[in-house]
Parts: sequence; C-alpha cells; structure tokens
Amino acid sequence: MLKQITIQNYALIEESSISFPEGLTVITGETGAGKSILLGALGLILGQRADIGVLRDKTKKCIIEGVFNIKAYRLKNFFNEQELDYEDETSLRREINPEGKSRAFINDTPVNLNVLKQLAEQFIDIHSQHETLLLNDTAFQFEVVDAFAELKEKKISYRENFLQLKHSEKQLQDLQDQELQTKKDLDYYTFQFNELEQATVVAGEMNKLEQESDTLNNAETIKSGLNRVYFALNGNEENIVTQLSLLKTTLAPLSKYGRRFEELHSRLNSGIIELKDLANEINNADEDIVFDPERLLEVDAKLDLLNRLLKKHNVQTEEDLLRLKEELEERLNAIGSIDDKIALLSKEVKEQKKKVTQQADELSAKRKKAIPEIEKKIKEMLGSLAMPHASFKIDCQAATQFNNNGADKLNFLFSANKGSEFKELHKVASGGELSRLMLCIKALIAQLTSLPTIIFDEIDTGVSGDVAHKVGGILEKMAKGMQVITITHLPQIACKGKSHLFVYKHEQNDKTVSEIKALNKDERIVEIAKMLSTGKPTEAAINNAKELIG
Repeated sequence: MLKQITIQNYALIEESSISFPEGLTVITGETGAGKSILLGALGLILGQRADIGVLRDKTKKCIIEGVFNIKAYRLKNFFNEQELDYEDETSLRREINPEGKSRAFINDTPVNLNVLKQLAEQFIDIHSQHETLLLNDTAFQFEVVDAFAELKEKKISYRENFLQLKHSEKQLQDLQDQELQTKKDLDYYTFQFNELEQATVVAGEMNKLEQESDTLNNAETIKSGLNRVYFALNGNEENIVTQLSLLKTTLAPLSKYGRRFEELHSRLNSGIIELKDLANEINNADEDIVFDPERLLEVDAKLDLLNRLLKKHNVQTEEDLLRLKEELEERLNAIGSIDDKIALLSKEVKEQKKKVTQQADELSAKRKKAIPEIEKKIKEMLGSLAMPHASFKIDCQAATQFNNNGADKLNFLFSANKGSEFKELHKVASGGELSRLMLCIKALIAQLTSLPTIIFDEIDTGVSGDVAHKVGGILEKMAKGMQVITITHLPQIACKGKSHLFVYKHEQNDKTVSEIKALNKDERIVEIAKMLSTGKPTEAAINNAKELIG
C-alpha cells in the first residue's frame, strides 16, 4: 500500500508531504485546485514520461518520492533479479533536473525507468477517466476473465511452453529454409568436391612435378652433359681418376719421410675415392634419365589441372585446395545431417504443440465455465448502479492460432436497454455507462488479485444522487480488503472515506500554490456541506453532511 508521497517543485506544489492510511481515502477540492497534479506526481514515480514543463521553479530540480509497504506482495525475487536491496517499506523516487534529464531510484539505488515501471505496476493501479478505453483492450479483457477463473499459475505454465514452442518452430523453419538452400547448392558442391577428389591433390606436389617436367623436357641435354663429365672423371684411359692414382703412387714413398707428407698422401687418396663415388653417381643419374614423351604429357597434364584449380578457386597453394576440399566435404555432410535434425526437431515441435494444445484447451474450458458467473455478477452490480436493464456479455471464440493467452479470443459486449442487441462497448455505451461498467469490473477483480492500492480519478463521472451513493458503497466495500484512493466531486462518495484529503490553492509570494491537507472530523463536515450547497453552507447542509458521514 501507498504510505506517503513527498512532492517538491512540481507544478503548483512547492513542497508537500501526504500520508495515506489503509482503507478508503477520498480527495476533494475545487476544480483546478490541483487534484490532477497529485495524480501526475504519482504517475512520475510509476514510470510515466516527464518533461521540464512540470518544474515549478525552472532553476531547481523536481523530486517526487513515494513510500510503499510491500511486505505482503512477494516481490523479493524481483529485487534479487534486479540486484536491488529489498525493504518491506520501499521508496520509489524520481528526479527531474532543470535541463530536463530524469533519474529514477528504488531504495536510493539508481535504476532505469523500465525497472521502476515494472515494480510499480505490481503494487499500484491508477484508474483515470480515460482508462475506460482499456475495456476494449484484449490484454485487459483476458486479465479480467483469467483473474476470476483463477488461471494465474496455469497461464504462466502455458506461456512458458508456448514461448518454447514458438522458439522451436522458428528453429525448424530456419532449418527447413537452410535445407532448401543447401539442396539447391548440392550439385554445385558435389561437382567441386569430386573435381578436387579426382585431382588427388598432394601438398608440395606441384614443385616436384615442375622439376620432373623440366628434366623430361631437357633429357638429352642433361644426359650429354653427364656423359662428358663421367668420361672426364673415370671413363677413358686418361681420365682424372687415373691421373690422380699415378700421383698417389708418386707420393706414397714420401710418406715415410714425415707426417706432413703422409697427410698429403692421405688427402689425395680421399679425393680419388670421392671422385670415383661422384663418377658413379653421375653414371647412375645418366642411366635414370630416360626421355619419356608419355610421362611428360602426364606430368604437364597434372600441372595444368592443378593450375586451373588454383585459378578457379582463387587460392595460392595445394594446401589451400585441400582446405577447400575439407570445407566442401563438411558442407555435404551438413546437408545430409539437416534432414536428421529436421526430423528430430519436427518430433519435438509436435510433442510441444500437443502439450500447448492441452493447456490451451484447459484454459479455454475454465474461462467458459467462469464467464457466466462474471456476466451475472457484473449485471447485478450494474443493476445496483441504476442500470437495471444493462447486460454485459463476454464472447469467447476459438482463435485461428495460439497466442499468449491460449487459443481464445475475447470480446466484451454490452447492451444498455432491455431487448437491445449486444454490441461492442465503444459502439453502444456512453461515457457514464463505461465508467460504471469499469468500476464494476475493477471491484470484481480487486477481490481476486493481490493489487494493494487502486486509485480512482473521478470514477463518479456522469452519476449523481442515489447512483453516486451506491458507487461510494462499492468503493467502501472494496476498501475493506485493500487500499482505495478516489478523487471525487460528489458528497455521496466523499462521505464514505475513512480519511479525507482536501486540495486547495492560494497566493504565496505573488504566486499561486497548491496545498493538500488532511481534514479532521469537523472540517470534513464543513467540506461535505459545501459540496451539498452553494456558497456558505447552511445549517441544513451541515446536518445533511453529518448524516451522510454517520
């Protein structure tokens, strides 16, 4: 419940602090005195937009702070999720500086406006004259019916499964779109992969093939050169090895004359051995080289294929081609696995849809069971508000697809006169009728929800006399189980209040200022007497006011 609101530098209010007790609080005052200002200030701490125009003194900031007792409303999880300190008495504060920048606080911790709004909506509800538009709002209609049908927990469970179903259906659609696209690419990927597979690409192969091609193209030149070198080394009578062998024979006897000559003989011998080995290698190389036109064609064809593949795929090396081949193989495998994924996910979607359908059917059945009782109670309440022939009907039809509320679509219908056809509210109901209908609905669901505070802004619009008295009775009855605050111009309603706040304005330092004060018993009598008469209240008006207050 709302315990206190403090207002500084807002519209006509310089500074004011107002306390609100439990039960029914009525707020009265002359037109233009500032009653709507109070609601505007409260709206700011409930997350409504603000602008610099609300500042009374444009050089100072505006501060609105409300203190709420929220102990009974199980909001600790919300505070934990938002990483806020929980307190049974929680303060919501809004500050607007002269530059127009707004800041929001929960228990002195800065928060964004959306968090402030989410919290405030859970423990206060403002019903203004324009809120009758809500009667045509789908979300509000479901809120009314589902509150009466006690579907809160079932609807939470349904929505969790419904959101999971939507997520799974989107995943399935994405996979099916992906399958369609990949199957279009299947032939292309298969051709590219097969081309690389058949090319038998090997890392570093091109360099070897290029060397082999050069060798085959120049076989005769190479063989001729190798022959000449071989014969010079060890292939004729006067070759280099033979001549060095003669020199070795000359040095051999000198070895006995000193270590130095022995080393020279040894080195010459090593050179002869190396040259003989070299000659043998050259001879072997010469024998290995064979001019093979067919092999040359084969090597050049493979080189041409590899070069074409490199150019085609815009890569530089065989390693790049091998990586591309792996990627193509993965894509082809993925195309094959998509079918399996689609089959598995289709099964999951089918099971989820079955569960959601069962839950939606259960919601629908409970709504249809509750609707006649809702219609009956609303009709009875409308009858008590001087609308004896008014009827209220809730049309519940099957929706074409699942939605956040199940598989139903609701429509509130109204008939103001006996025998009249039921039509949509905005087509048949007047402003006064809509106000009374909304009051009946609010009174009905207030008994069923955990809403701690409800504020009515001139719910008495379009009513007077005995009807106003009955409206006051409904408000009084509502206030037995919750905090109700109402702004009114009617004495029949003002007299029902457990507490009475009076809004007035006066001149202060050449400026108009709005003030709010709590009236004591005698002041209430005078104020209600003024509402019953014109000018100075008469003794009869005073007595009438005393009688109304009881």
